Amino acid sequence: MKSIESLFLISGSGDYPRLVIESARAAGVSRIVLAAFENETPPEIAALADEVHWMKVGQLGKLIGAAKKSGARDALMAGQIAPGNLFNLRPDLRALVLLARLKERNAETLFGAVASELAAAGVHLLPAIEFLDDHMAGKGHLAGPKLKARHVADLEFGFRIAKETSRLDIGQTVIVKNGTVLAVEAFEGTNEAIRRGGELGRGGACMIKVSKPGQDMRFDVPVVGTKTLETAAVAKIHAVGVEAGATLLLDRTRVTQAAAAHSISIYGL
Repeated sequence: MKSIESLFLISGSGDYPRLVIESARAAGVSRIVLAAFENETPPEIAALADEVHWMKVGQLGKLIGAAKKSGARDALMAGQIAPGNLFNLRPDLRALVLLARLKERNAETLFGAVASELAAAGVHLLPAIEFLDDHMAGKGHLAGPKLKARHVADLEFGFRIAKETSRLDIGQTVIVKNGTVLAVEAFEGTNEAIRRGGELGRGGACMIKVSKPGQDMRFDVPVVGTKTLETAAVAKIHAVGVEAGATLLLDRTRVTQAAAAHSISIYGL
């Protein structure tokens, strides 16, 4: 990891931005400038930064302007933007020009185009896991109760299915039970897929989350956090399978504690 003194952090919702800020500070980053989005970035996250630029989702010109003013040469994206806000997008002129150039509009093409705009402004977009090596999932049993062979078999089956659905850009999460696919994540997001699959499984189902083949780790990194486990617990999910080396446990200590509290196994595949 190279030495970084100043970081331009593009922050969505959730705990991800907080973990990045804490880990970046621990790695020696002395100044963090935040691009914060109205109705997305929590105020308590903004309070952790040295400088904050508030904007609406879709104000690309303002985002690039804030990146230039920050003086940082490195940027990082962390946190989610609610799908509903993407549909309620009010793009500025710069965003409209960018969107007009795209033949396909998904997370990879949209954020890839934003990365190119940042690069043109002299700001390099780092992998979203730059400071978070200690929170990446490894292989085998990671947290919660030990698994029986039949549950591991379900996780391995679900892993193969999820890899295929993610290759087709449908979704990166599936819910399975006894070798049957109960739910596949699509635009509704991970938590809704968990609820739907859990209801159909009536207890004892497994959730599997993977990366897309060739996934750009600068954005859209697979994440499992305490909220994921809380949702899984309500849905009576028995085990969560994650792709080793490609999934972020947000953050690892809290996820481990939550897995134990909810008796949910986490297993790296």
